[in-house]
Amino acid sequence: MFNRSIRLPAPGAETFFLWGPRQTGKTTLLRAAYPDALWIDLLKADEYRRHVQRPEILRETVVAMKPAPFIVIDEVQKIPALLDEVHWLHENAGIRFALCGSSARKVRRGHANRLGGRAVRYELFGLVSQDVGAAWDVDRALNHGYLPRIYLSDAPGRLLEAYVGDYLKEEVAAEGLVRNLPVFSEFLEIAALSDTEIVNFSTIARECGVSSPTIKGHFGILADTLLCSWLPAFHKRPKRRVIQAPKLYFSDVGVVNHLARRGRIVRGSELYGKAFENWCFHEMSAFDAYAERRAQLAYWRLTTGVEVDFVVGDMALAVEAKASAKITADHLRGLRQLVADHPEVRRRVVVCLEPRARRTEDGIEILPEAKFRELLWAGKLF
Repeated sequence: MFNRSIRLPAPGAETFFLWGPRQTGKTTLLRAAYPDALWIDLLKADEYRRHVQRPEILRETVVAMKPAPFIVIDEVQKIPALLDEVHWLHENAGIRFALCGSSARKVRRGHANRLGGRAVRYELFGLVSQDVGAAWDVDRALNHGYLPRIYLSDAPGRLLEAYVGDYLKEEVAAEGLVRNLPVFSEFLEIAALSDTEIVNFSTIARECGVSSPTIKGHFGILADTLLCSWLPAFHKRPKRRVIQAPKLYFSDVGVVNHLARRGRIVRGSELYGKAFENWCFHEMSAFDAYAERRAQLAYWRLTTGVEVDFVVGDMALAVEAKASAKITADHLRGLRQLVADHPEVRRRVVVCLEPRARRTEDGIEILPEAKFRELLWAGKLF
């Protein structure tokens, strides 16, 4: 079992939601953290039927228990009505809950009780380098992805195929999120080609044979089920015209590889570079969440195409992801253009595959991916 970097509350300290994509290890983490909790698993058919028919059975079951238990409800989004009972028990019986799920869509869009700010929100990402420790293998991560079981597997292809199939069947079809599952399945494959890119909704709509609003709705489903997220553009105080549309990042690069039919990606290829950028975003996003930095990640791009992959906060840090073993002046162009427009940028970094760290004459840090990981998780980048 991996030593996950997220830090959860002590049993009974508070009520909280734990969200995360499918198979990131939420259940395993909660069982290890709270071995004595009362467990309600809504993936079990009998548990689901009992609570969906009579949500109040939760209250009737636990109010008589002495001492009051700490309760884990797994896949809580399946029965949003249970959150009314959770709210009552939290307020009137002092009972605390861990509420776990892979999609907040039904909770949010169904106007379910979100506990009025009483519950803290945590998110579990796929594996990060800090979870794996000295055994971390960036090539394996970029080919297999970040889901623990698939990262460890020597044959990830079938597991990724099953993962996507289960996602379509259990997250999308079973929850009635779309009317036309074949179109959504085709959309998913096309959307994967936009990983690390600005999305052209009209182009994808034409390829799928549906309207742009439908495609935007489908991307909303991906975001709600935590399969992807959007990286906003940094556009404060522009001196030149900048792009303002967000960029798309899938939560697991292995899923992208499978959907885009990439096969095995190797160092030196364009696809390896895109996967490397996805990984950098994954590591930085996870650190920001786990360390509660709330740093607000963005990217910066001029309309001429000059770009910096990641900007942290209000120009506290700028990061370029370059999967190259030899960084040249061409790789540094974006960071040098950035400082011309934003002289306030405090630190500029290139994450790469060079063997040793170095610094250019104008102060740009060239960091091997191992050094980047070390500094990031030590809290020395932001």
